[in-house]
Amino acid sequence: YQTCCVHLSRTIAHKVRVSDRAEICEDFKSVYRAESLEMGQQALHSFIEKWKSKYPKVTKPLLNNPYLFTFYRFPKSIWRSIYSTNLIESFNKQIKKYSKRKEQFPNEESLERFLVSQFDQYNQRFATRCHIGFDQARAELQMMFKTN
Repeated sequence: YQTCCVHLSRTIAHKVRVSDRAEICEDFKSVYRAESLEMGQQALHSFIEKWKSKYPKVTKPLLNNPYLFTFYRFPKSIWRSIYSTNLIESFNKQIKKYSKRKEQFPNEESLERFLVSQFDQYNQRFATRCHIGFDQARAELQMMFKTN
């Protein structure tokens, strides 16, 4: 399983019956949308108890996933950005879109130059913008990642 909660939700949806899909995904949302780590762990326990007999291959890996609750270590204002990975997915989609136009690259260096130019354009475009919640969490994040 992947470590981001939205990806886990999609994986779960693909491994269950269509008739159970909406309910199981809604139940899993309670795990990563809980107000605290403790409430999230409690929601996971309830989720597993409810679904383990019907879908053991879905619930068992969740118990052994050490990264499932990682986002709770960060400021609450950025939890959604961490568990959704929308920023990364949108940038990956953009790179795929532009690289398909090129169809092929003559060598690996030309592909590397193309990617670096895409990264540079992205960084310039978003250099002055702050993603939702990160501005509120700036001081706390600086303290968390302060190097001595």
